[in-house]
Amino acid sequence: MKDLHAEKKSAWADTLPSQWGPEFAKIEIPLDGHPGLPQPAQSLHQATTAVPTRLPLVRWLVEGLRATFFYRPRTGASTPTPWQLIVLVMAGTALLLGMARLEVAGPAQFNPRGWLMSLWSGLLILWLGWWAMAPAQARPADDERAPTGGLAAWYALSSWAPLLPTLAMYGLLASVAHKPSLWAGDVASMVLWVIYGALTVWIIAALVVVSARFIRSSARTTVCAAGLIGVIALGTWQFPDRPWEFDAEAAQALAAASGDSGDPAAEPVRLTLTQTVFEAQQPLLPQQLQALAPERPGVADVYGLVFAPYAGEEVFRRESTMVSTLLQERFDAQGRVIHLLNHADTAATHAWATPQNLQRAIAGLAQRMDRDADVLVIYMTSHGARNHELAAAHWPLQVPPATPEMLRAALDESGIRNRVIAVSACYSGGWIEPLATDSTLIMTAADATHTSYGCGTRSELTFFGRAVFNEQLRQTHSFSQAFEKAVPLIAQREVEAGKADGFSNPQIRVGTQIAPVLQALEERLATTMAEGVPVAVSAR
Repeated sequence: MKDLHAEKKSAWADTLPSQWGPEFAKIEIPLDGHPGLPQPAQSLHQATTAVPTRLPLVRWLVEGLRATFFYRPRTGASTPTPWQLIVLVMAGTALLLGMARLEVAGPAQFNPRGWLMSLWSGLLILWLGWWAMAPAQARPADDERAPTGGLAAWYALSSWAPLLPTLAMYGLLASVAHKPSLWAGDVASMVLWVIYGALTVWIIAALVVVSARFIRSSARTTVCAAGLIGVIALGTWQFPDRPWEFDAEAAQALAAASGDSGDPAAEPVRLTLTQTVFEAQQPLLPQQLQALAPERPGVADVYGLVFAPYAGEEVFRRESTMVSTLLQERFDAQGRVIHLLNHADTAATHAWATPQNLQRAIAGLAQRMDRDADVLVIYMTSHGARNHELAAAHWPLQVPPATPEMLRAALDESGIRNRVIAVSACYSGGWIEPLATDSTLIMTAADATHTSYGCGTRSELTFFGRAVFNEQLRQTHSFSQAFEKAVPLIAQREVEAGKADGFSNPQIRVGTQIAPVLQALEERLATTMAEGVPVAVSAR
């Protein structure tokens, strides 16, 4: 006898959705065991279009890279797991850090501050994306193919969408560091900036397009795009620090080991600080200030202040002495130059180069010169730091570094109007903004992010001091022309010397009010020289 109940159960079991294939396995069965007609049809549609809620890690990588070329991500409603998101972000970060290392030619050290400074932009972009796509996540997508995985899916894809053009940009910057001659010249420089600009546009476009697919609103996409551009621009402008920086100490150690920087065992002569030396120093600066030649009515005199605070290398003594002599011989400044110098052999003849003496010297010069008409030329030479401090060393004395803010305050307090300032040091471009005025010409041996070149035990002069002052200013009395002609020479010599961290990129800024003053000075000195009268004699 047949069991009717068993027969019905067998018939129903043969028609379970699981028997129809995996694509129908998601049809929901009502609790009463009888599928209604509308329900299976709806479930069938959902099952045929649904994307699995979890994708393998490789799939997220592939879809992120496809988004680089503006393809629609095929992720549907999927979201990455927390571990997948961490791996995606960390892998992208590691690739970028590795490529950024190539931006520094030669020894480099990791700069945690430069790396951490860039994280604020990622957090701001994350918030921006969350705000822009919030309304879209609350309603179904019009296009069934649109990615709807939410903030986590967007962040995973947007971490990889701009990766290829960003790596290409790092490679471009690496070529500048390793092969600066490749981009020398106006045409090559223009090509460089065109490529850089194109890569920047590609990065922004990839981010905007992949974001728009999640946002699904033209207005919010526009706001998001503007925010992305603003964040990138602000980061480039205000936070230029890079995750890797040139390791000068390691470079010097390598040079010493290879015999390229003289005898590594040779030590600079150190100051023997006795009571006699200390007492002899005290009257030096006041005496030298008192001995300055007075200003001459009707003549725009040149006064000089040369500052060399680093006693550890002979190059700074030689260079500062050269500039002091040049100003007196070429710029009619005989008897009008103060030379502050830290060196063991000059403790009895030169006042020490300390920030306090620098301030006192400026105040003393202001008392002797016409503060409205005369010109004060300041030359500073030493090692420079990334924070734009000028290194000072004169053991056993404890000498603090000089800063542009300190120099600006001393000059403003003195009331000296016309200023020509030259800073020969690494990262010296950071001195321009704090010191710039309409009545100031300031030139530096490097920009704010690069090292200069030419210091060391075998260096006669720094590349900047040699090219600008020892060569060009012996041919002209124009500081601007001397700088313009010196820059290509410096670039060529850095390439020939194998400078490892890129072109120093010397900087100059000429205030509108100082330009006519220097033009008149140039004409006066040229006339004096043409008459065959040495300027040092004509001053008397």
